Amino acid sequence: MKRLFQALGLGWALCAYSPALLARDLVFGVVYLDSQGFYAGVRNGVEKAAAASGLRIRLIDINVSGDLAKESSFIQILAANRVDAIILSAISADGSVKAIRHAASAGIPVVCYNTCINEASLGKYVTAFVLGDALRFGEMLGAEAAIQLTRLGVRSPRVGVLNCEFVEVCVQRRKGFEKALKARLPDSRVVANQEATVLDKALSVGQGMLLAQPEINVLFGESGGATLGAIKAVQKSGRSGKVHVFGSDMTTELAHELFDHRVLKATVDVSGTELGRMAFALALAATHGKQPAQRVQQARIGLYAAPESAKAWLAGHPDGLP
Repeated sequence: MKRLFQALGLGWALCAYSPALLARDLVFGVVYLDSQGFYAGVRNGVEKAAAASGLRIRLIDINVSGDLAKESSFIQILAANRVDAIILSAISADGSVKAIRHAASAGIPVVCYNTCINEASLGKYVTAFVLGDALRFGEMLGAEAAIQLTRLGVRSPRVGVLNCEFVEVCVQRRKGFEKALKARLPDSRVVANQEATVLDKALSVGQGMLLAQPEINVLFGESGGATLGAIKAVQKSGRSGKVHVFGSDMTTELAHELFDHRVLKATVDVSGTELGRMAFALALAATHGKQPAQRVQQARIGLYAAPESAKAWLAGHPDGLP
């Protein structure tokens, strides 16, 4: 354990903990893809599940900020130190394979949540994958968008997408959204699609879209940061009431915007806290040689489409964690 802390540049931590605390029975490595609110929820779920397990467990975690090299380096360190399990949201379906294969070859169970590696490699190197079905996620949102846009008299949606399509889950979200929207409003069309998952970039890209293509009357955010950026872009462009936002994920800020309902009309969410709990449970079971009956485990998908649902979410999440 001492070598692990030093390898991670956490030598200072050795002075902060007693030898008894450092000698945990189990050590789990946890990888968070970025710093959006969803991953704060995942961290909350993992930590609460670890505390509730009644076992002595040490969590060694990192936010890789979408950096594939950082993800690979961290997993290699974990594998070299023979941690008991690794929990992660993989950055790339193909690019993350090498590091995960290395960990699996070292006999370390790997549990993915939200995103993972390609299907062929997943079957070889990953113990379990927890997610909300991304295509269904998008379909639920697209169907609700069609209902609300019809009610608003928008028969020909011109959609701008703020995407996170460097991960496959976001590609599937868009495909599901387009499919369901077009099924009910055949004249709908995506006219712009740009990567913008971080709030500041999403705001800038959203404003640029609205300026360059004034026919846009719908913005779709594929992640929480993209959704909030889309809302702020509409507000700052003076297009509230004319451009309607449909989004992904749920946070306190998004719940307040949904309650206001002037710009954000609906969002679909998979609870980060619940995914964290499920991923931890699967990782813990794997350390005891237990494999899930199904490698891919589905999490519940929730649709929030009215001010009342936003109010209920806020009441049920006083800590603000999704």
